[in-house]
Amino acid sequence: MIRLEPKGQSSRALAYLSPLLAVALTVCTGAVLFAALGKPAGPALYAYFIQPFTTLYGVSELGVKATPLILIGLGLAIGFRANVWNIGAEGQLTLGAVTGGAVALAFYDVDTPFLLPAMLLAGILGGMGWAAIPAFLRVRFNANEILVSLMLTYVGLLLLSFLVYGPLRDPDGFNFPESRLFHSAATVPTLVEGTRLHWGFAFALLAAVAAWLFLSRAILGFQLKVLGGAPRAARFAGYREPRLVWFSLMLSGGLAGLAGVLEVAGTVGQLTPSISPGYGFTAIIVAFLGRLHPVGVVLGGLTMALTYIGGETAQIEIGLPAAVTGLFQGVLLFYLLACDVLINYRIRLGRRTVGGEAG
Repeated sequence: MIRLEPKGQSSRALAYLSPLLAVALTVCTGAVLFAALGKPAGPALYAYFIQPFTTLYGVSELGVKATPLILIGLGLAIGFRANVWNIGAEGQLTLGAVTGGAVALAFYDVDTPFLLPAMLLAGILGGMGWAAIPAFLRVRFNANEILVSLMLTYVGLLLLSFLVYGPLRDPDGFNFPESRLFHSAATVPTLVEGTRLHWGFAFALLAAVAAWLFLSRAILGFQLKVLGGAPRAARFAGYREPRLVWFSLMLSGGLAGLAGVLEVAGTVGQLTPSISPGYGFTAIIVAFLGRLHPVGVVLGGLTMALTYIGGETAQIEIGLPAAVTGLFQGVLLFYLLACDVLINYRIRLGRRTVGGEAG
């Protein structure tokens, strides 16, 4: 039989190298998949992984796609360090977009520089409010935050659909399910003229710096790491677990809500039935690809953004199906988990005897 045995001490260097190995294995698997689809592996890999970097538009779109992934990934990474598993960031992103967009539509005829900050604040509060539900249920009733936050995602998506088909629908939009276009005071300014790259990317990088300082310098950040690594020690030291759970979920929910309002105010420009292609779920891969470290999350966000941009480029250039993006993300997650297992466990072959010795 085949069984896994935990290693006494795992290599820290291998832990940081495993994401690179997972990416390399994903590329190799991609070549095989392209060949199976009848596409030349060389041109397909070039279109997917290299061509987006050859134009200013491609590089700027990389930043656009990476912005929500980095913001959400940072919040999730901090929570995961404390063993608080927020899987519903997609729903919190949706609520952030709804609340921020609602502010923009409520003051549609008001041209003021305070409108955009009010939208960003509303988006953060919307994401935090949605994350407060699993936080309350976890602390009060010991409910599993994984299931609660995940199920709330679909409630949030249905709420968005109801609003754009009903109360927030554009009265002059010929009955299409979308809101009015936000005016200039309600949109995020661009960083690079002629592209869609906006100041949200700068916010994401600043958030990464703040997260690094928080985890490395703040007492609360240390408490979160202790809670995740040694829960019994955290309780013995008097750390209040409910407060840390609330903080983790509020932080991740707020960052997801900020990502949502930046998405509608920076790239989409209105509320539509579909705001995100799954950034909230992809950000889970980003957090683990980055080893739950802020710098790693930035690199992981850029890597996963490349899967979106590369997938779109490959569709246009060589006619690959749209599902190839999700396929690459799934393969990358599989290899990442496999590498992590092999780092922490060793494979044993043979039969286990009655006395516990392998045959």
